[in-house]
Amino acid sequence: MATTKNKILLVGAGYMAVEYAKVLKAMKLPFVVIGRGEASARSFQAATGEDVTTGGIEGWLKTQKDAFKTAIVAVGVDQLANTARKLISGGVKSILLEKPGGLTAAEIKSVARAANRKKVSVYVAYNRRFYASTRKAIEIIRRDGGVKSFTFDFTEWSHQIVKLKISPAIKKNWFLANSSHVVDLAFFLGGEPTKMSSYRSGSLKWHPSGSVFAGAGTTSFGAMFSYSANWAAPGRWGLEIMTAKSRLIFRPLEKLQIQKIGSVAVEEVAIDDKLDKQFKPGVYRQVEAFLSNKRYLPTINEQVRNLKHYKKIERN
Repeated sequence: MATTKNKILLVGAGYMAVEYAKVLKAMKLPFVVIGRGEASARSFQAATGEDVTTGGIEGWLKTQKDAFKTAIVAVGVDQLANTARKLISGGVKSILLEKPGGLTAAEIKSVARAANRKKVSVYVAYNRRFYASTRKAIEIIRRDGGVKSFTFDFTEWSHQIVKLKISPAIKKNWFLANSSHVVDLAFFLGGEPTKMSSYRSGSLKWHPSGSVFAGAGTTSFGAMFSYSANWAAPGRWGLEIMTAKSRLIFRPLEKLQIQKIGSVAVEEVAIDDKLDKQFKPGVYRQVEAFLSNKRYLPTINEQVRNLKHYKKIERN
């Protein structure tokens, strides 16, 4: 029988927890699920066939004699930081924490402080780094000699977000909670910003601090970049990477197209996306990395460092 030393603790019983459970089951890894409410527990059990211990993580931890060493946190964005801190205090040593790691910059920093104090490894689960399209793009970028420039668009669908029955606090922090998914991917492939000029205007009822965003800069890879987003107009997420030989187009992010130098034709790139079709895109490879070499997974300290870039984009 598996002990707590080799069982994985999955915290959460919502949509993302279901997706992680599907991956863990496919990997034939033993895990224990902790949720809060009965309704989500029933839905989780119906979707996965796995039982859920309800009542939340705090009470459950008090009943455990031996601490779990490994945990995946897939709770709501407004509960991420609190849950991670409890697990850190409870003796967990390695945590995969759903993106972005907390609802606010202050919450994310609090997780980093707790993790550093207890010497716990916390990784932030930006699954788009593990898309088959991303993996193929990395291969092409290396072959072509690196990224020369890139541009990205993090336009959000305001007409849908305004109707979501979620906390106003989550909507207020929507850039960090949601838009940072595509921004993280852009800087992962193109390099961390070294210089950046940012501009913001407009407002929305649910996001009064801004609705139109634009900016440009340079990165640690020596690449130049620009970005834009208009949450009050039609659009979609997108990323384009330019090398000396290719323009790589992610639109949608799960797919990859290429325009080769000397041609105006845009062709779809063949990718091995079997796992991205069988499971939520990127999640299988992300869990695989978390349980092995940690390659491409951002640490909580790296996320804290990235907060200054996110703040500049969103707030100027």
